Amino acid sequence: MTNIIDVFSLDLAYLETFTKRIETSWGSIFYNESQPDYYDANHAHISDTFDNPNLIIDEVKNFYSARNIIPRFYIYNLDDQQELVNQLKLNHFGFEELISPVQLWEQKVLEKEKRKEISIELVTKENYSEALNIECSITEFGGAAVREKALEVEFNHPSFIHYLLRYDGIACATACIFINDNQARMECVATIEEYRGRGLIGELIHHIQAEVAMKELENLWVFPINEKIEKVYQKYGFKTVAKLKMGHAFIGGRSIKEIQGY
Repeated sequence: MTNIIDVFSLDLAYLETFTKRIETSWGSIFYNESQPDYYDANHAHISDTFDNPNLIIDEVKNFYSARNIIPRFYIYNLDDQQELVNQLKLNHFGFEELISPVQLWEQKVLEKEKRKEISIELVTKENYSEALNIECSITEFGGAAVREKALEVEFNHPSFIHYLLRYDGIACATACIFINDNQARMECVATIEEYRGRGLIGELIHHIQAEVAMKELENLWVFPINEKIEKVYQKYGFKTVAKLKMGHAFIGGRSIKEIQGY
């Protein structure tokens, strides 16, 4: 049986690799002043309900405004948070509801014929710039403003392993895994536009699955950004085990849906 607690523990460990966390009486504040446009690094995380949401809203606004960061909230247990959502709207926050699928690999490494035109290697200092160029070209990742600093942090963190795929020698796709305890999370799966439709993502996923199996990790998780990507991962042995409903409230900048190309 899937343990969703593992999911939240893995997510918290992932966040703490690139942002600071302050525990509060109502939840958590995440912030990284060097990456103010990185939403996951700068938001108030709320899952419990409270009697006076305006006090929380004022606290969050003051905290981020003092650091020249746009105040935003990630709100969980959304069905019980209507009063907070209403007050945020009255305080001129934009609001969107997001459904986040949670998928778990079924631990089957399929036999696959090796394609001679494809090679996969670890990201190193020598090929780092090639991986960076790929990830900065992906608008869903936030573009260069986010990925330049984010990849640098991840590359230098021992819990991340980054992979680069070449097609006929051309660097054209990337992916990485984040490992915490015996859990792995797949992130930053991307192919540059002119090489899409050639099955390269499947090659990367298969390679990562074999690596996870070799390392004898307990689980491999992935969090697709939409149902279209969810269906892609289903073809490669990932099963949807939960769908988390989250609210995103923000008082400036773009919505997450806009960034993801909805």
